[in-house]
Amino acid sequence: MYIPKHYNGKDKQESIAFMKRFNFGTIITSIDNIPFATHLPFIIAERDNEIIISSHFSKANEHWKHIESNESLIIFSEPHAYISPKNYVKQENVPTWNYISVHAYGKAKIKGNPKEVTEMLEHMMDDFDPDYKKQWNSISDDYKTRMAKGIVAFEVQVSKLQSKEKLSQNKMETERKSIIKSLSKSKTTNEKIISEYMKLNELNTTKPKLH
Repeated sequence: MYIPKHYNGKDKQESIAFMKRFNFGTIITSIDNIPFATHLPFIIAERDNEIIISSHFSKANEHWKHIESNESLIIFSEPHAYISPKNYVKQENVPTWNYISVHAYGKAKIKGNPKEVTEMLEHMMDDFDPDYKKQWNSISDDYKTRMAKGIVAFEVQVSKLQSKEKLSQNKMETERKSIIKSLSKSKTTNEKIISEYMKLNELNTTKPKLH
């Protein structure tokens, strides 16, 4: 993606933390020169200093048939906020949007081993719904097997990671403070989150705790 120098988020651990927090993303693969997208929850992990992103498709979704032969892009982007020109000193300014987005590139590997599929499903339960794990453990093995046969699990070893943090870094300090004040009073969750990132960016410190 296009990333002006002042919006470039270079910290790998911050990008990983962001993906873990906003882990419902979009995987895009070019199929016959046409982009094809699927929206999925993802598990983000580090293994041998590599970033591994995993999830699963419904077997009926033929997207999975193309992910091993083509590079895919996975996009994580959720918090965003409209920035009104009323926050700027000069009248001659235009509206814009602040946001954070992480793009992860890589080729996927399908996990065909039933044990690996089950482990991935259970990892997702641990992340998204730990209470369901008790119910899952009481379900028959036959049902679990049938369920696993209906999905295609995969993992992507990330070969390239990009992070863009557009947080009004190109504006004057007084303007940034005005934007932070305005967003922090918002009733919209996304706008409050952006104000948090902006506040910490102003302090030149770490991003908010994401777990």
